[in-house]
Amino acid sequence: MNGRIIAIGDIHGCHQEFAELLEKLELTKDDRLILLGDLVNRGPDSGKVIDLARRFRAISLLGNHELRLLTYRKNKTPVAEISRETDADTFQKLRFEDWAYLESMQLTYYVEELNTVFVHGGFLPHEPWQRQPAEVVTRIQSVDNQGRPCKRADAPDAPPWADLWS
Repeated sequence: MNGRIIAIGDIHGCHQEFAELLEKLELTKDDRLILLGDLVNRGPDSGKVIDLARRFRAISLLGNHELRLLTYRKNKTPVAEISRETDADTFQKLRFEDWAYLESMQLTYYVEELNTVFVHGGFLPHEPWQRQPAEVVTRIQSVDNQGRPCKRADAPDAPPWADLWS
């Protein structure tokens, strides 16, 4: 394997900080840049983050923020009905090419030589990672006592998914 694998998650529209990090990394043509989801929302310009991802030929994985925006779009949700302010703002600002980029994002990225799966969130234990739905893979934090994915806030005593994964 030539080059480095560089994984970066949760950029959240912070294009300036992302640009500064990319500059410090001094990427080469042999490096693989993997963006672990949540490129969008919260920060000042999600579109510019997507522009940088495109420019640096990043492998971009779907996060819960992209999934939510794509769901609004698929369901034709009026912007006025989008309850999260940052979602509504991003939804209105994304350009056609940004939507195309979001729609092309992979759910996982497997690197065979490392036997490693890159993902935004995680996986339920005892189920093949290749068959787990986006709703689980992008959102899971913990696994409740009934084996269901959950957020830490919803089940503070539940173990993190990674503690149960092998």
